[in-house]
This record gives sequence, C-alpha cells and structure tokens, in this order.
Amino acid sequence: MTEPSAVDGEAILPAAVLWDMDGTLVDSEKLWDVALYETVERLGGTLTDEQRASLVGSNMDSTARYLLELAGRERTAGAIAELGEWIRQRTATLFADELPWRPGARDALVAVRAAGIPAALVTSTERALTELALHTIGREFFDTIVCGDEVGGRNKPHPAPYLLAAERLGVDPARCVAVEDSPPGAESAVAAGCAVLVVPNDVPVEPGERRVFRGSLVGVDAGTLGACLTGPA
Repeated sequence: MTEPSAVDGEAILPAAVLWDMDGTLVDSEKLWDVALYETVERLGGTLTDEQRASLVGSNMDSTARYLLELAGRERTAGAIAELGEWIRQRTATLFADELPWRPGARDALVAVRAAGIPAALVTSTERALTELALHTIGREFFDTIVCGDEVGGRNKPHPAPYLLAAERLGVDPARCVAVEDSPPGAESAVAAGCAVLVVPNDVPVEPGERRVFRGSLVGVDAGTLGACLTGPA
C-alpha cells in the first residue's frame, strides 16, 4: 500500500485523491435538472425541489424507480429500464456540449497532477455519460475511472465505488482523500475509510467524522487535501 508522503518535509500528501464528478468538478446537476423535470412531466407527475434534491448522487435505476413511483406508475423492471434509457438519452444530448466547471475545480485537478498524486474519478453517472463529460474535464487527470454501472448495483452511499477505486490504484483507502458534494457521496467515502473534503453544491451535507468542509475548490492544492487526513484545523 502507498503511504502518504511529505512535501518539503512538511505537508502530508494523500496516497490518492478520489474525485466525484457531478456537482463537484462540473456543475452538471443543473443539466440533470432539465432531464429529470422533463421526465416527470412526460409521466404526468410533479417533482418538488425537495424531491429533486433527494436524487442527488443516485444511480439511474434508483432515479427511474423513484420517478415512476411519484407519477403513480407501475415499477416493473421493464418500465424502469425504459424510463432510465429515456433519461440517459436526454442527458446525453445535454452533456454533449461543454460542461460548466465548478469554481476552482480545474486548477485543483492540475495541482494534484503536478504533485504526482494518483487520482481516480468516482461517479454514480454511467460510463457512456461519463465519457461525454470527460471531453470537458479531461481524462488525463485520472489514473482510473469508476462509473455507476460498474459496481454491481452497489452505488453510493455504499462504500464499493471508493473501495474499488482504491483497489485499482493499489492504495489504502484510509490514506486517500475523496472530494464530494453530496450526502450519499460523503457517506460512501467515509464508509470506505477515506477522509473527505466536502464542497456542498445543491444540497447541504451534515458534518461528521473524517469530513472537512470548504465553500469551493478555489485554492485547493495537494497540501490542502493532505491536511484532510488529520481533520479540521
């Protein structure tokens, strides 16, 4: 396992940085809003802001099942798959254009790469949509990518996505820092044993063990992330 190291004998570096995508690196949740509200409208139902917020960080099957329930529709495997495919195709058209960056996100990715720290993208978004997003984000920043349809249904808040990322990188999860914006993502990372830098976006995240909070990724660098391993100052 890779141990954290020091920069100039002082700052501790994480063994790896594990990045969430939607709402953390890019402001793609706003695009998901478009697809989800259109989906509910097609079903003849309504979606409140609170109900929409509950879906942040969910995978496609869970989202489709929930929207069918809201609209009073039958939640068969076929109906879930069909609705999920409609959401997937609609979101793909939105993801095809350049995605808006979250403040400081690209500079933070560059800083981690420059410091030579291994990195993973760990997202609940499926591989096909993630590949579209990577046209904006840049796959060169990641040594491995774990997508929502690659964890056998054990999506966030289950620890499996972060455990898989750490395994692929050959690092101890306890020496990793995850960067997240949502409650399911933060829960997933903590359950895997990671420290978490939480940068809330659309929904609030409760304080908790191994969680350090910032208002944005502006100014975040290798030292900032390494400090998360020891908790808040």
